[in-house]
Amino acid sequence: MAAVIEIENLRKTYFSLLHGKRVALNGFDMEVAAGQVHGFLGPNGSGKTTTLRTLLGLARADSGRMSLFGQPVPEALPAVVGRLGAIVESPQFFRNFTGRRTLALLARAGGVPDARVDQVLELVGMRDRGNEKVKTYSLGMKQRLAVASALLKSPELLILDEPANGLDPAGIREMRDLVRGLAAAGATVLVSSHLLDEIEQICDSVTIISRGRRVAAGPVADVLASQDKGEHLVRVRDDDRDRAGELLRAAGLTVATRDDRLVVGGVDDAARISELLGTGGVWLSELSPLTPDLESVFLTITGTTPEAGSYRPVDESRDEPWPALTTPTATTGPAAPAAANEELSQ
Repeated sequence: MAAVIEIENLRKTYFSLLHGKRVALNGFDMEVAAGQVHGFLGPNGSGKTTTLRTLLGLARADSGRMSLFGQPVPEALPAVVGRLGAIVESPQFFRNFTGRRTLALLARAGGVPDARVDQVLELVGMRDRGNEKVKTYSLGMKQRLAVASALLKSPELLILDEPANGLDPAGIREMRDLVRGLAAAGATVLVSSHLLDEIEQICDSVTIISRGRRVAAGPVADVLASQDKGEHLVRVRDDDRDRAGELLRAAGLTVATRDDRLVVGGVDDAARISELLGTGGVWLSELSPLTPDLESVFLTITGTTPEAGSYRPVDESRDEPWPALTTPTATTGPAAPAAANEELSQ
């Protein structure tokens, strides 16, 4: 597939009297293929917003190469800007305008037919709220309005910076369905978000940035597989945790305790656990495989986790992270590094 976004060796440095020199982007690379939903991930201050602002001509890079639809930017932005829609940081609207009037003004300024206003209000779930003033909207409703404004031109490329900000669970699900629907219709979507479980569900590929450099990129499945240490982890719940731990350790398995459950490593065949515990008179109530998820991979790669690695249950994406099992008990790694100044380095 052709690349809609290409960024190569992008560098950007900020200067201030208070903080001096801050390197926001340090040779950053990214490529987004046509028709994909691409997740753009990184800790606060890692350079995500600086990247998007630079790509859209809102900030000037020190050096590097960027292109949109194969055209060099910022030079060719006037030629391609009609093919994209974007939300970067927190959009601002006139508080005393209604949502519908806001979109109507933007539509006319962009040469978009008025009929498109009702279509985008429907798409973002604001059909019944369009005639209310912006000052009455919640944060989530303002975010919906921002997404609606980005959709006015039926863009081939949609860039969304934290699109689920302020949305309730139902709104997050609607946003997920909207993004996937746009991709199914042929659009390319770049999503920057802190909701890693959402990124894992909706994205075809991801780029992870840390301290201004790309630290991982590729299809979601490949990025997850790259951090799978082959420990063959299994979660165990039974009627006698202590006895179960003794039996499993005696059999040479690596065991860590987590609340009323055990996390067992080195298990090639889960049936072996059933056999070991059943023979010892301990009866299982749960036996589940554990694999890396995007959140644990993100925390490990970017160095923002207090543990050497994290896993979570395959079927319980909102469970707390699990410790890596290199020893019978969880180990604690270095503390997370302090985030860079948000204003200067994001």
